[in-house]
Formats: sequence, C-alpha cells, structure tokens
Amino acid sequence: MKLKHLMSLAAVCFFNTAIADEYALDIKGAHASINFKVQHLGYSWLTGRFNTFDGDLTYDPKKPEASKISVVIDTASVDSNHARRDKHLRSNDFLDVKKYPKASFESTKVTVLDNGDLAILGDFTFHGVTKPLTINASKIGEGKSPWGDYRVGFEGTTSFLMKDYGVEKDLGPASATVYLDLHIEAIKK
Repeated sequence: MKLKHLMSLAAVCFFNTAIADEYALDIKGAHASINFKVQHLGYSWLTGRFNTFDGDLTYDPKKPEASKISVVIDTASVDSNHARRDKHLRSNDFLDVKKYPKASFESTKVTVLDNGDLAILGDFTFHGVTKPLTINASKIGEGKSPWGDYRVGFEGTTSFLMKDYGVEKDLGPASATVYLDLHIEAIKK
C-alpha cells in the first residue's frame, strides 16, 4: 500500500512539473525591456534602459505559483540617451562594468496575490552583491502570435537602494533608490 501511495505521489509531482511550458525572452524582436529611473538630485528623473540581456521563464497558467524566471543583464549596455553620462554610469562610481559585467535575477518563489497579480521573490545580483528582491508583476496576456509561435507577456516593477549593493556614490537621499520597470514578452520553446 505504501509503495502504491509513493508511486501515485511521484506521478502527481511529475505531472505538475511536466505541464509547465518553457519560454525564452523575445530579445531578438525587441519585445522585452529593462528600464530604470533614478531621481537626479531631487530635481527631475533620469531614465534609461539596459539594451542587452537574456533570460528564460517557466510558466503554467493553471499553476503560476510554480513559475520560474532567470535573467542576466549586460551592465555595459546601460543607455540613458547621453554618451558622456553613460560612460560615467559604467565607471567604478556606479556600475563598475569592468569588475561586474553582469547583473542577474533568479526567482526563488512566486506568490499569486488576491487580485491575480504575482509577487516574484528572487535573488538579485548587482555590483557583486546578491540580495533578495521582490518584483510585483502582472500578466498582460498570452496566445498564438501572427508568426505561428506561442507567447506570454508580463510587466513588473521593483526598486532597490544602491548602497545595499555596494554602490557608494552618494548623490543625496532623493537619488538613493533605483526604480525598475520590466516588460517581458517570451516565446514558447
């Protein structure tokens, strides 16, 4: 009887993991973006993006809490639409891209909220420091595209303090927090 119960449990576990689909971020079609904004000395917003990144996600609409996402960002691809500022952002004052060429996020837990949105907890590695970070995400939609593939899309937001990740450059309290806006469209593998 115990063996039969264990086999049934194993079958359920296999079934639950086997039905989740794997997706790749649509970076070739530029249908994904990682955008940031930081207050500039408390006077205005400095906005930008990272042009080069890649990632994968596993998603099952019937069991979104089993989803996983992994993203790697090329920190040298920072783009604030101002070459001189971007050079400064790449320096050891901020991103220190020679020492830390990559930033990453690896989800560890997904919680479905009462309104259907997702709280995606994960390990965010930035500037050589790894700390837990939560992304508040919403599913935009999913379905077959005009190109014949199957896609799913999400948007998310999060923020972090630069000093928590070892960035010591101090531009004042208004400029201490980085806000991220994430837009992800992924193609089923």
